Amino acid sequence: MNTRTAISPELREWILATTRAGHGPQDVLELMRVHGYEPRQSRAIVAEVLQLPLAALDADAAAPAGRRTKHPEGPLATVGDREIRVALSMNRPALRVLDGLLSGEECDELIALAQPRMARALTVDAAGKQQVDHRRTSVGMFFKLGELPLVARLELRIAELLDIPVSHGEGLQILHYLPGQEYQPHYDWFDPDQPGYATITARGGQRIASVVMYLNTPEAGGGTAFPEVGLTVSALRGSAVYFAYEGGDASSLHAGLPVQRGEKWIATKWLRERPY
Repeated sequence: MNTRTAISPELREWILATTRAGHGPQDVLELMRVHGYEPRQSRAIVAEVLQLPLAALDADAAAPAGRRTKHPEGPLATVGDREIRVALSMNRPALRVLDGLLSGEECDELIALAQPRMARALTVDAAGKQQVDHRRTSVGMFFKLGELPLVARLELRIAELLDIPVSHGEGLQILHYLPGQEYQPHYDWFDPDQPGYATITARGGQRIASVVMYLNTPEAGGGTAFPEVGLTVSALRGSAVYFAYEGGDASSLHAGLPVQRGEKWIATKWLRERPY
């Protein structure tokens, strides 16, 4: 008797295309679960399409969650032809202040490229949907991965500095704050206890690190505060603050402080444990 699971051509091609894009079998299984497939049936389908024994899927599920970033070590880190100064280091959270991550020309070009596409910045709600949040009063936009030569160059620089593939990064976000605007204290990691956690992490898994890059120097205010550890990083053109975390890491609580005078432009890169 033939006990093989019936698989539509469309589903077979989707599984193959998803894995070719860099997602592992567990990513595929999670996406199928989110879309209503029964887990036992999904395992049988994925095993057949990818020609894997079921035991291999079980072993993959027991493997570590995914990649982690490597924290830059001071005093200097060289990436390509760029020398980056590690001006401050902290262990909890794992945090580095990186002077000279971007050149002044790169900062100006990013602002110019982003300006025509700015809109009210959104956050992700508990169900995994984007929303307007009173805690975040800036405007912003996203570049796609590798969308422009400058964007691709910066993504590669960050990937080499932190020893993680470019594919693990979300699209580069540009944000613009005017006087009084801020982003109140929050976490960048996703709360596993929230009902939308599976949807948010089905693609790329949990966030593991953030890089906040300052594209200009405000006249006053606008730094990044870490209230749990009593640290504020000044917003200085061309510098950045990198911090890594695990889900549930309370020490990574941070805020974009209100701009007091002038304006603030930043670029943010969020990194995931698996290809995004």
